[in-house]
Amino acid sequence: MDLSIIIVNWNSKEYLQKCISSILATTCNIEFEIIVIDSASFDGCDKMMREIFPKVRFIQSDKNLGFARSNNVAFHASSGRSILFLNPDTELEEAAIETLYHQLNSLPNVGVVGGKLLNTGKTIQKSCIRSFPSLLTEVIDSEVLRRWFSHSRLWGMAPLFTQSQIPTEVDAVSGACLMIKRSVFESVEMFSTEYFMYSEDVDLCYKVRELDWKTCYVPNAVIIHHGGASSSKSNVSTFSSVMMLESRWRFFLKTRPIWYSWLFRLSMFIVSIVRLTSLLLIWPIYAMRGRETLIRNIKKKWTAKLRWTLGGEGWVRNC
Repeated sequence: MDLSIIIVNWNSKEYLQKCISSILATTCNIEFEIIVIDSASFDGCDKMMREIFPKVRFIQSDKNLGFARSNNVAFHASSGRSILFLNPDTELEEAAIETLYHQLNSLPNVGVVGGKLLNTGKTIQKSCIRSFPSLLTEVIDSEVLRRWFSHSRLWGMAPLFTQSQIPTEVDAVSGACLMIKRSVFESVEMFSTEYFMYSEDVDLCYKVRELDWKTCYVPNAVIIHHGGASSSKSNVSTFSSVMMLESRWRFFLKTRPIWYSWLFRLSMFIVSIVRLTSLLLIWPIYAMRGRETLIRNIKKKWTAKLRWTLGGEGWVRNC
């Protein structure tokens, strides 16, 4: 088997159907299998698989294992020489999978490849490639700064804004569409299960780099990533924000000295205080413009982040 395509589903049945249909419509010249694992969402995707995609292998997990563990479980059921980890809320354009596969297996010393992710409106999804996290990138993380200094090495996303179609070595690619050689995935001992959600793709690419393999961005492999479909039914404003902090904390614990991790927590405490203070100052302006709900949701998010820095939000430590 050339390729195993692994998809973790969590409340994304409608997206999942479109995703699999796009795979079947655009991938013709390699031998592949599709494995879907439902991480205890029980959204009816099992029935859909039986009725519409009977050849797709389906695994039902009785427990929400999170992204990393779910992918690892499905990997053990796979047989491909290469593995594509794909989000259910993606749609493939043209021969994206074949392009990734041929680049992965022809470029020298490359262990991981990822394609160009586009938002639903066909704009570039800037998170599809990134640099490895650092204290600086986390402290100054801002959409405004990313937009103003998009070509900076700090963010690692400069290749997104060139016209070149040549594969480029990067630090990390998004787990929404990540293809890796089976031998490399086994060598790094699969996805690290310290993460329930977020940072497992960065961690994987970091481990690949540690073994002297390269990660490459392949710009002519285009994938639509609708983004956030799985988490839209949860309280995204707090859940994803706190989970992201926790995952970065765990990444730094694994890859940096212990003092660096605690400095990260202290820095995020200061950032949270500054953000909340700023929100109090601009609250009257937003209220006059009828945008009080927006400012309230932002305040809720940063309050949760502040609680995390002080050891609160204990639920996240059990994930």
